[in-house]
Amino acid sequence: MPWNKRDYPVSMKNLEPRVREKAIDIANALLDEGYEEGRAIAIATAKAKEWGEEHPKHPPEGRRAKLHVVPHEEGWAVKEEGGALRYQADTKLEAVDQAKEWASDANTSAIVHRKDGTVEMSHNYS
Repeated sequence: MPWNKRDYPVSMKNLEPRVREKAIDIANALLDEGYEEGRAIAIATAKAKEWGEEHPKHPPEGRRAKLHVVPHEEGWAVKEEGGALRYQADTKLEAVDQAKEWASDANTSAIVHRKDGTVEMSHNYS
């Protein structure tokens, strides 16, 4: 049974939302590969927690790098000015929402680009 943001294993309910989404994606991929449901959940949860530690939600204190929403492979990404990839999303809206949240929290800017790389809009929270 494929899971989604609203319907997922109870054991994932206490995960941070972005880590839970990662766990859901991993678990669904493992199910597609033929893993048993319980094993897929355990592996996905552990791997998503590792991912969450390696990809912190907020920049370190004192950093106020501008965030850019840009096309990335088959979706969209949020990158810090200077190139550090912070987040990947399937849709532009997801990436924009995440960039705006982080920019607001960090008192910086979220700059949204079009597919051709030109600036579409900017949200300034400083």
